[in-house]
Amino acid sequence: MSTPIVLSKVPGFDPLKVPVIGVDAHLRPLQAHEYSADKILQRFELGRPVSAQSSLEASSQGVLKKEAAVLVGLVQRQEVTVLLTQRAAHLSTHSGQVAFPGGKIDPEDSSAEAAALREAHEEVGLEARHIQVLGRLSPLETGTAFRITPVVALIDPSHVINFNLNEVAQVFEVPLSYLMNPAHHRRHRLELQGQVREWYSMPYKVGDQEHFIWGATAAMIRNFYTFLSD
Repeated sequence: MSTPIVLSKVPGFDPLKVPVIGVDAHLRPLQAHEYSADKILQRFELGRPVSAQSSLEASSQGVLKKEAAVLVGLVQRQEVTVLLTQRAAHLSTHSGQVAFPGGKIDPEDSSAEAAALREAHEEVGLEARHIQVLGRLSPLETGTAFRITPVVALIDPSHVINFNLNEVAQVFEVPLSYLMNPAHHRRHRLELQGQVREWYSMPYKVGDQEHFIWGATAAMIRNFYTFLSD
């Protein structure tokens, strides 16, 4: 078995400089009623499967997976937004990248949902009383031997963010309408050491600052779009 290439750890690799090979503007954007709380809950109740997009890294076949969970938090503002973080630069994995709150599932966690809620509280101060879990998306496997379960939940806009500077550099929100529009889903491809890696990016600009959403986080967002649009 060949060793998976973990792009984020390749010396000199900069995802911002990898050319865009396509944009999925030919796919229809979802309308607000298609990602309402009731519609999302209905989709989960129907048990709709979704074919998971791969992350930026090769799947580590044959390797014992480290189970993880993230919170795909939908903040119920007048325009629904998605809560995201920028990971601290000193972290050992995916440092500096845009991510959902989350992390490894600990032995004391009763479920992926429990882990996602615990991590969201530890990282950004979200309290469970402000969160309503709706369901899970298909797990995503990465070349770093993680199997990540995305837990989709509603977040009461009255929540207070108090993020942990040891883990998080910044917390921000992106309109769900932006992420559910494939015209913002850019595709990248890179051949390295005889292996081809493909991934999505979804850059989001606020004022002079651009948040570069890519890799595993972008793959989970794309899976969420597929889950709701099929």
